[in-house]
Amino acid sequence: MYRQALLAAAIAAACALPVRAAQVGDARLLAAQSDRANWMSYGRDYGNQRYSPLARINRNNVGRLAPRWIYQTGLPQSFQATPLVVDGVMYLALPYNHVVALDAVTGREIWRYEHRRSSTKMCCGPASRGLAVAYGKVFIGTVDARLVALDAASGKPVWDVPLATDAGPTETVDQLDAGSSLRGKAATGTTGVGVNMAPLVVDGKVILGITGVGYGLHLEAPTPNAPLGAVVGFSGSYGRPGFYAAFDAASGKRVWQFDTVPASGWEGKFTPTTPDGVPLPRDIAKEMADLPKHPEAGKHGGGSAWTTPAYDAATRLLYVGIGNPSPQMDDSTRPGDNLYTVALAALDVDSGQLKWHYQQVPHDLWGYDVASPPLLFDLPSARGSVPALGHASKLGWFYVHDRRNGDLLFKSEAYVPQENLFARPSPEGVRVAPGAVGGTGWSPAAYNPANGLAYVTGAHIPMRYTVQELPAGADGKALRYTELKPLDEPNWGTLSAISTREKGKIRWQHKTAQPLVGGVLATAGGLVFTGEGDGHFDAFDADSGKLLWQFQCGAGVNAPPVTYEVNGVQYVAVAAGGNSLFGFKGGGALIVFALPGTRK
Repeated sequence: MYRQALLAAAIAAACALPVRAAQVGDARLLAAQSDRANWMSYGRDYGNQRYSPLARINRNNVGRLAPRWIYQTGLPQSFQATPLVVDGVMYLALPYNHVVALDAVTGREIWRYEHRRSSTKMCCGPASRGLAVAYGKVFIGTVDARLVALDAASGKPVWDVPLATDAGPTETVDQLDAGSSLRGKAATGTTGVGVNMAPLVVDGKVILGITGVGYGLHLEAPTPNAPLGAVVGFSGSYGRPGFYAAFDAASGKRVWQFDTVPASGWEGKFTPTTPDGVPLPRDIAKEMADLPKHPEAGKHGGGSAWTTPAYDAATRLLYVGIGNPSPQMDDSTRPGDNLYTVALAALDVDSGQLKWHYQQVPHDLWGYDVASPPLLFDLPSARGSVPALGHASKLGWFYVHDRRNGDLLFKSEAYVPQENLFARPSPEGVRVAPGAVGGTGWSPAAYNPANGLAYVTGAHIPMRYTVQELPAGADGKALRYTELKPLDEPNWGTLSAISTREKGKIRWQHKTAQPLVGGVLATAGGLVFTGEGDGHFDAFDADSGKLLWQFQCGAGVNAPPVTYEVNGVQYVAVAAGGNSLFGFKGGGALIVFALPGTRK
């Protein structure tokens, strides 16, 4: 039904708005699922399925796959972008929001846009997760919180608008206890404001949101090529509310804005459990008594927008994920449920009005952002096909909802180890897994509509969760902060095939030496592609999970792969640039593969 609805909407749009050749308009975006050759948006189609019908590269010949061309960006930084390919031209977001257009067959650079940041400060690193292409323009959200439109033919700026100028108060290393071993570590990130996600274009509107509003204090690793040193959250008032917003694609004018933390009602109903019934360690009576003491908590509420929404053309609903509340982890100054943080939400595409939300973790203490892109699919049932939404969570479960109303249909078997999932911190420290950087973070899953399998990357990074209370200062107020530190023990990753037709049963799972933090591509050739932090780029049999092919890229492959076709030749492309947060080796290359002997 999902495919039929998109095709019907595409036909109607095509009749109303003729699309010029070699240009992306509304009709082409609506019909992207059936467009074999191109990869025109972040998730390939509005459902974010990351499934390609191409099958020239398949389980029988993938062992011969070899590099066809390599583009060196000159920027050995965290490289997370999804390349877009439209009619033989590849558009690629580089670290620090530079953008290039490349010949998708040869890698020849057509143009390059060099982004000039308005500030050198970045809350959340230099990575961009991608672009949107439509109406003769290329759109990018930037680490300095702007939305820029470029001319798709030349790369020259068309318009440039600020998204948010007020980041709110931020944390500093100097706030740590004088005896803390973390005090001498440099901050690699802190609460602020920027954009990492790729925009989405729908009906003349560019949709994206801001990040960093509840980021906390991230400290460097104790040794090179190791995961981060710690995540620290302080009691108090830090950051601001996040938002998703829609902008007119022609002018950049803001059309609507949905604040991820509402101005009133952010305390919610003081829910003692998760929506699926797991008890939470909350003192509800104390929170209610403390509520009058913190009337301004919502004004610093957090709720970052980490990744690209999905869109259902039949209902005209956007599906978004919302990050953790602010302050991160420490809850002493934010009683209540902290709506709408750590939630999936459905928004009306024309107005931004909230239609439903599902808060995976009310009153989050652990940094369990809803960060991976929601994906849409049709779920067979005894009563007919159900329009469904799937989400790979930081908790280590794949959630499946009825996307009409948000009702939870089921959640999968756990695909990473879970330990003290909802434990409060202690002065001695509590071992927690998955933790703030475990499970599935921003990495997109893929879905194969032929077999109903969702392919999900996961990370096992157990952490020590502690709380510190400092004596009262001259103002009479004591400072409290919480720390999450990776434990000095092996961490690893999982690639799991989860059956949506068997209520979340794990069909197969492949364990990797490093946490998996990139993303997945599934194809009609019976293949699943993903990358590893040690530089390996892998292809698996989609049905059995058998490793069929592997290539060493020389740097961490921590970006989602794509596939496309030009002149009858199928290509597979992926960025290899590492990830400093996880200690994966840096690089700066886009590598494009094809079968030997196929014509250029």
